[in-house]
Amino acid sequence: MEFYQCDLRLLDHVAAVRDIALGAVGVVGATVVGEAFHHFSPQGVSGTVVIAESHLSVHTWPEARYVAVDIFTCGGLDPRPGLEYLYRQLRAGSCRMQEIVRGLPDDVEGEVLPSDVLVMSRLGEPVRFAD
Repeated sequence: MEFYQCDLRLLDHVAAVRDIALGAVGVVGATVVGEAFHHFSPQGVSGTVVIAESHLSVHTWPEARYVAVDIFTCGGLDPRPGLEYLYRQLRAGSCRMQEIVRGLPDDVEGEVLPSDVLVMSRLGEPVRFAD
């Protein structure tokens, strides 16, 4: 997820970014098992919340009023409710989300891959699919 024109006052404060990230994890219904957040000099915050279902990571660029968030979940947990929560909490002017379906072959069989996804074999050669 990418958020644009965010509230500048939030993006350079570890406590604010941490609270927003933990709130998103709560909205999604995930189980927190750990966290780490860091303030960069001269500005910006990056953090990760480790959840039993995988993780959420957040990176802020206050100078651009931009925030990038990745939520990786498994076990049937839907991360999409976190999008609206993050949008509201960051006071974003706009946002965009890209969903990537990941998983074991049996889990993603039949999923339609976007045209910009390149599937590689173990030998580094593109996998050719029969039409």
